[in-house]
Amino acid sequence: MNTLVAHVKEIKSVENLNIVKFDFEGVTLSMMSLELPESVKVGAKVKLGTKATHIAIAKGFSGEVSYSNQLHVKIIHVDNGELLSSIKLQAESTSLESIITRDSSDRMNLHVDDEVTAFIKANELSIVEVL
Repeated sequence: MNTLVAHVKEIKSVENLNIVKFDFEGVTLSMMSLELPESVKVGAKVKLGTKATHIAIAKGFSGEVSYSNQLHVKIIHVDNGELLSSIKLQAESTSLESIITRDSSDRMNLHVDDEVTAFIKANELSIVEVL
């Protein structure tokens, strides 16, 4: 599981649906959640989590996309297996891992030091712990 430490910036709620915005090292991240612990309040420091299979990668991306969370990252390691590739990313002071298909890694010609955009859907981000 990938984790990122962030601060809660904003909470919007309608009935039992919550959209929470976080500050992760100057980048705004968003999370969609049906349940929100009472300890999650604006200003709280939290550990966010997402699975490696929930991080998509784009190389040379420009334009609009519906993914709420976009991080400009650098590739620090590529491990191409037979079917899947593990792509290690550096996002500010945090390391992340993305698992994509080997075909995608080859097609995108991913290499160490490439700058790419990592995408995480708002519903794929969760609060692991309130710090």
